[in-house]
Amino acid sequence: QVQVEESGGGSVQPGGSLRLSCTASGNIVQLYSMGWYRQVPGKLNRELVAAITTDGIANYADSVKGRFTIYKDNAGTTVTLQMNNLKPEDTAVLYCKVRDFGYEYWGQGTQVTVSS
Repeated sequence: QVQVEESGGGSVQPGGSLRLSCTASGNIVQLYSMGWYRQVPGKLNRELVAAITTDGIANYADSVKGRFTIYKDNAGTTVTLQMNNLKPEDTAVLYCKVRDFGYEYWGQGTQVTVSS
């Protein structure tokens, strides 16, 4: 079993910045990727915000390209999402997902609110 611990989030005005971190721990077998996803009202599946593989390949939603940056630590078990120039439409609950040896593990979610 892999544990997923999230930190960061909160409230900020439009144009502001926030940082989210996610750490995987426990019985890690072979990490493949870690990333952040958001729950969209009315949709069944969570959608990608940004993710990064253990090889350092990052993938972003079109809506956040140029504003968000995801990076990992040397051990590859902690990823950080730097969110700049936040917009009201970025408001969401973001969940960290860890892909390890064919399994997916989710964090419990952290609220990001962008409002004036």
